[in-house]
Amino acid sequence: MKKTICKVDYDTAASSIVKKLTFGSFGDANGYEETLYVTADGKYFLYTNGGADSKYPKEDIKRMSKAAAEKWMNEN
Repeated sequence: MKKTICKVDYDTAASSIVKKLTFGSFGDANGYEETLYVTADGKYFLYTNGGADSKYPKEDIKRMSKAAAEKWMNEN
């Protein structure tokens, strides 16, 4: 997935996965994924996607500061 936020392009195909969490199983309407990525120039973002009844019913990308990314990693 690609998304431009504040004139910065975030692309899951061109970035590295730092950590991935999966809740539920494939096909579960309540299940979802959260995947933390880092770009080649050190920008962090969270890719989210889930079932129709989950907290992420459609895929999205949210940018994160390094501090927020570290906090997310430590909490999960």
